[in-house]
Amino acid sequence: MITPKKKKEIINEFGIHETDTGSAQVQIAVTTRRIKELVSHLKKHPKDRHSRRGLLSLVNQRRKFLNFLLSKSPRSYSNIIKKLGLKKRTT
Repeated sequence: MITPKKKKEIINEFGIHETDTGSAQVQIAVTTRRIKELVSHLKKHPKDRHSRRGLLSLVNQRRKFLNFLLSKSPRSYSNIIKKLGLKKRTT
């Protein structure tokens, strides 16, 4: 689970302005952090099917945000891909 302090750090790093919590960049960064934490949880608890379903949901949600960002601003898309260390889309 992301603590409010960690979430605020992510918002400050990826936000466009100080109170930005809803931009695609911030939402991608927050969901990526949640995905990383769920992956580490699933490594410890491989039979936790409910968390695995939540992980798949988060991955799909992040993909939707990334597709939106790619259609609106390809430059921002490539910047956030580099910052977060994600794989690029090959289309």
